[in-house]
Amino acid sequence: MAEINVVPYIDVMLVLLVIFMITAPLLTEGVKVELPQADANPIEEDALRPIVFTVDREGQYYVTYDDDKSLALDEQELLLKASALIRHNPRAPVLVRGDRNVVYAQVVRLMVLLQQAGAASVGLLTDPA
Repeated sequence: MAEINVVPYIDVMLVLLVIFMITAPLLTEGVKVELPQADANPIEEDALRPIVFTVDREGQYYVTYDDDKSLALDEQELLLKASALIRHNPRAPVLVRGDRNVVYAQVVRLMVLLQQAGAASVGLLTDPA
């Protein structure tokens, strides 16, 4: 009578499990930004998911929305993407994250682009003090 030995299959399954456990945290992409510290009220938990635009220390623009992946954009792409997101989600809060070492003009330029894209108001993100 022939029997199937399942032990090698269990070994392969455990190896795959370990590989996925190690690589899953590495798949989360983000932009390293040092936010300025300030005492500010947190966003309410029942608020809509915000659309976050970021300026890193080199002045590169990013957008983060829905899938938590940051997408690098130039000014023209940012204007088009912001317009589409704001039209699609008019009540979603629009937030700006600016690195504390970035030139202030870059943050102001981002806010002007968001205004041109149709954002009625823009919030600034800070690190809690």
